[in-house]
Amino acid sequence: MPLLVPPVLPLDSLRTIRQPRLTAAGGLTLRPWRVDDAATVRAAFECPEIQRWHLRRLDGEDEAREWTAQWPARWAAQTDASWAVTAERTGEPLGQVGLREIRLDQASAEISYWVLPAARGRGLAGRAVRALQAWAFDRLGLHRLELRHSSANRASCRVADKLGFAVEGMLRGAWRHADGWHDVHLHARLREEGDRPA
Repeated sequence: MPLLVPPVLPLDSLRTIRQPRLTAAGGLTLRPWRVDDAATVRAAFECPEIQRWHLRRLDGEDEAREWTAQWPARWAAQTDASWAVTAERTGEPLGQVGLREIRLDQASAEISYWVLPAARGRGLAGRAVRALQAWAFDRLGLHRLELRHSSANRASCRVADKLGFAVEGMLRGAWRHADGWHDVHLHARLREEGDRPA
C-alpha cells in the first residue's frame, strides 16, 4: 500500500553513517559500546535501582558481552542506538544514554538512560541527554523525542523536567514492574523548542 505522507527522514538515515562519538558538558564523551565494557555493564545491571526501573538483570559475563555486542546490529537495523557515557579523561563508562523505538518515517525516538551508582548526583544523565538531544535534532533531524518513566521514578522525572521535556500525560497501568503495574509519565520535546531550559 502506498503511503499518503512521505517519510520525514530518508529511511536509510542511520545505516549510511557511522555511530558518532559525542561530547557532553563537564568532561563527558558519548561513545559506542565496546565488548570490553562488559564488566561495567554487568556491574550496572547488578544495581537494584537499575534493575528496578529497567526490568533486567544480566546473569554472567557472557550475557554482559552479548549486551555490549548487540548495538551495531541495532544501529544497522535503525531501531535503537546506545552510547556509553564515559569520563573524557579516563574513557571509563559511567552510564548509558540511548535512542529507543527510532522511527525515521515519523522522525521520532524515545530517550533512555541509566547511571552507575558511583556517578550519580552530578547531573551526568542530564548532560548526556542534552548532548544526545542536540545530535538527534541538529544532525539526524528528528522532530520529536519522548522520555517515559514510571510515575514512581522521581529521579527520572527531575531529569526530564530540568531538560525541558514537557509532561504530556500519564499512561495508566502501562508498565508491569516487580511490584505490580505502574503508571507512566510521558514527557516530550520538539526540535523547534530548541535548547531552552525548562
